[in-house]
Amino acid sequence: MEKRRIALVGAPVALGASRPGCAMGPEAMRIAGLAEALAELGHEVSDHGDVAPMRADDVSLEGHARHAAHIAGWARALDEAAYGLLKDGRLPIFMGGDHALAMGTVSGAARHAHEQGRPLCVLWLDAHADFNTPTTSESGNMHGMPVAFYCGEAGFEGILPAGRPTVAPRNVFMIGIRSVDARERELIAARGVRVFDMRAIDEFGVAAIVRRILAEVERIGAMLHVSLDVDFLDPTIAPGVGTAVGGGANLREAHLIMEMLCESGLTSSMDIAELNPYLDERGRSARLLADLAASLFGRQVLDKVSTLATVKGLQNAA
Repeated sequence: MEKRRIALVGAPVALGASRPGCAMGPEAMRIAGLAEALAELGHEVSDHGDVAPMRADDVSLEGHARHAAHIAGWARALDEAAYGLLKDGRLPIFMGGDHALAMGTVSGAARHAHEQGRPLCVLWLDAHADFNTPTTSESGNMHGMPVAFYCGEAGFEGILPAGRPTVAPRNVFMIGIRSVDARERELIAARGVRVFDMRAIDEFGVAAIVRRILAEVERIGAMLHVSLDVDFLDPTIAPGVGTAVGGGANLREAHLIMEMLCESGLTSSMDIAELNPYLDERGRSARLLADLAASLFGRQVLDKVSTLATVKGLQNAA
């Protein structure tokens, strides 16, 4: 795999969720050895510390959006961080922090992609669709709104400049979805977001789904932002999350996705969101996330050529 210039960035966003604890996520990822794991693979890794939110006192949203000005401040800061690092030729990994962070990280990536004359695709690995708006959300928690925001839905005016580059809903690929509100379901269908829920994984297998997505990303010449929420994983293997939903991806499925992403070489930026160390078991979830990131950037037991040669040898022997 091509060696990358990887920038680790802490995004301790916490008020987008209802349960406290996500602000500790970035430090937990550092303690879990994310930087060391990536450096061992030969990548140039730099830790840029934690982003701080900008002032956004001018933001007041209609409807139900808790801590809107505060989250808007994070969106502005993370938009600038993502855009700046990508423009500098780095591959940013944003360590969260709740998933409201993607309002800024994906927006910054979309801005950079637009300047490059390329579309941006988003691989959304999550139990939730996060396509609510302030007028559809029942809870008002803004970690349930980032996809609607970066796809340009109405109701978020003033957070980022009008006319900003957004992500075409058809270029959002959701895997692992298993908890969607009724209004979200209607919006997703109307906008054409491409969703592969857990039934699709059970029915078709994760490899076939990811292969299809990567082929589409490559076909349209897009940049690819990968946004991984801890609750994409089954809570039996990743308990450190405040929005756990049973029946999630297992360890092998998650690693396979990362390995296929690695082989494609298409990933240009990444989020690791919703890690809540307060709810974790002795850093179990943080270590798993560090392992998954390492798989995305080249860690493997044997190279694929050796594995295929072994399989072929067994077939010939039979």
